[in-house]
Amino acid sequence: MTAPMTFGIVGAGLIGQSWAALCLAFGHRVIAVDPRQDAAGELAAFAASAWPYLRALGFTAAAEPLAAQVSGDVESLGGVDFVLECGPERIEAKRDLVATLEEVIAPGTVIASSTSSLMASDIQAEARHPERILVGHPMNPPHLVPMVELVAGRLTAPEIVDRAEAVFRSLGRVPVRVRKEVPGHLANRLTAALYREAVHLVAEGIAGVEDVDRAIAAGPGLRWALMGPHLTYHLGGGAGGYRAYLDHLGPAQEARWATLGSPTLTPEIRDALVDGLDSELDGLDAATLSTRRDAALVALQQIKRDHGF
Repeated sequence: MTAPMTFGIVGAGLIGQSWAALCLAFGHRVIAVDPRQDAAGELAAFAASAWPYLRALGFTAAAEPLAAQVSGDVESLGGVDFVLECGPERIEAKRDLVATLEEVIAPGTVIASSTSSLMASDIQAEARHPERILVGHPMNPPHLVPMVELVAGRLTAPEIVDRAEAVFRSLGRVPVRVRKEVPGHLANRLTAALYREAVHLVAEGIAGVEDVDRAIAAGPGLRWALMGPHLTYHLGGGAGGYRAYLDHLGPAQEARWATLGSPTLTPEIRDALVDGLDSELDGLDAATLSTRRDAALVALQQIKRDHGF
């Protein structure tokens, strides 16, 4: 384990709480900044609920989580070692947060933004020290889903990306370096592509919401939990591997690509999606859906470890 650090977390919403719990599990000090009066209580409750899962993953042996310091004042972040920015998903808000942070943190302190779609170049555009700003985008919930995307801006220093990668690895994360800036980075673009077709299939009456979800969860989603699309299709090529797959089934892929939809989220389609989701929830224990998901994510990662994935 690396030496204890002090993490500054800006924004103690769902993502900030999750980052905080993970950092606490690894024995680090956490200072979270959020102006809401109930932020401290929410963060403490979240860490307590996340703790059994973090213990199961082997991230901590402590029976209970350490307490995070929660403040409404960014000035409390003076002296932190690393900043996880989890503020509102608006470029003006991000730039304002950076300007405020730069008044109190050291010039070399890394600022990693959890933005799901904004680009580091835009966030760092008005910064005094833009070289220390990058995107460090997790998938929700960050304390249980290990991937984190690292995306440098035009002015991000290469050594900052290296430092950020080392920090995230020390937190048990799996960093993925995205080579070029694009809206949505990498993982969200992949999920957006699938979701677009999932909406199209419902909008065109090809399948209902529940069957679309079932098709993924009981089909390719099982394989995707172990390996990505390229490696999956490599196995689909048999003895000839990926090249054999592309030679044999590449044309069929292209034919399907030509028929994929581009739906618009009209009021009618939104209603159809929500109505379909409501029907799907009728067959589930909706009250425990989140906790069952979290427990399954832990078990799945243990299985992946056991089988070399």
